[in-house]
Amino acid sequence: MIPRYTRKDMGHVWSDANKYQRWLDVELAAAETLAEAGLVPKEAAATLRAKAKVDAHRINELESRVKHDVIAFTMAVGESIGDPAAARWLHYGMTSNDVVDTAQALLVRDASHLIERGLVLFGEILDLRAHEFRHTPQIGRTHGIHAEPITFGLKIANWFAENQRNIARFREAARNMEFGKISGAVGNASHLGPDIEEKICRRLGLQVTSVASQVIQRDRHAQYVSVLALIAASLEKIALEIRHLQRTEVREAEEHFASEQRGSSAMPHKRNPVTSEQVCGLARLVRGNMLAAYENVALWHERDISHSSVERVILPDSTILVDYMLAKMTQIVGELRVFPERMLRNLESTHGLVFSGQLLQDLVEKGMPRDDAYKAVQENAMAAWESDTSFRDRVAKDARIAKFLSPQDLDHTFDLQRQLRYVDNIFDRVFGAHPAGELGAATRA
Repeated sequence: MIPRYTRKDMGHVWSDANKYQRWLDVELAAAETLAEAGLVPKEAAATLRAKAKVDAHRINELESRVKHDVIAFTMAVGESIGDPAAARWLHYGMTSNDVVDTAQALLVRDASHLIERGLVLFGEILDLRAHEFRHTPQIGRTHGIHAEPITFGLKIANWFAENQRNIARFREAARNMEFGKISGAVGNASHLGPDIEEKICRRLGLQVTSVASQVIQRDRHAQYVSVLALIAASLEKIALEIRHLQRTEVREAEEHFASEQRGSSAMPHKRNPVTSEQVCGLARLVRGNMLAAYENVALWHERDISHSSVERVILPDSTILVDYMLAKMTQIVGELRVFPERMLRNLESTHGLVFSGQLLQDLVEKGMPRDDAYKAVQENAMAAWESDTSFRDRVAKDARIAKFLSPQDLDHTFDLQRQLRYVDNIFDRVFGAHPAGELGAATRA
């Protein structure tokens, strides 16, 4: 991934130097486990631990000649040991993917810790802002058209609940990636045996796969990238909503605009939702990587190499992008400018049309046949819409409606707070009894 979208900690995880260090971690764990079992001299394992080093530049240089990354790695590490008698026990009894797949589980685990932290921090911001705007009226829109009243906090509560589901999904997918294998070239564990395999993995803090070919089966990876794509889709959904709310005609909320920020090279007045647009664009990349992850599931027999080149791209890029997107959306939502007066003005701009559904329901409850009620309400609604006049005034003068609803009844029908009376109940279902901020902290703990 290009540096523009790579945050420091996640960039370090996927650096060549760290990747090769994780390879070495696997090699050293194997040597020490074998030494404990009496299969490798203990002094050789101790020498490997003390002297083995990785030099990414040297490994890449050797790979350009031998055309095999793990062989280049073992050659370079062997050079660093400086003791041929000890170095010959490096990579003993192992095949390339015993190292690569097991080390990749370590890399993904490190990346997953960063993403989980980002998800939890994002949830805390959503928690706080949902409670901040719990009772801020806003028009709900369906098909892009004014529907019925909601609150802006209710909209954010939806985002929060989805993020909580993403945390649960991601934790499961990340757990399913914390598996190693040291079962050899075709998965029959003929060189070291299942007990040694399990001990090496345990030493690295990993579970051992119950069965593998030369590679860990790629359904795990497909699930993991799928969940990353789902997280990206959730972030895109929020970013897309903010883009709509920032439209000039709507202007109910907008991204923070820095004091020296400029929106357009040609139009100085512009304040564009550029970061939200960026998030929407990057989500497309993560979704594309999901397809590649699914195509990696089917490999020839006990292993081919078609998945390897793909994973060199999709695992770093997907985790880097989701990490970046989470940080950006946390900042956007945290600094989002919200305009409650504009929200109320937009809600009232159709002169009461948003209460047509409530009017229909009240008429039916008072005894008016539903189809008759629908026709009466719709006729008045269309006339008010076309003439840009008060819907409330029109229905008050309609004899068909007045027969069933008194002026006091209409006051109840057109009461905004009646539409929003269950917001607190919904918040209790989403957030429980926790005050704003506590849920995120509890999740992080």
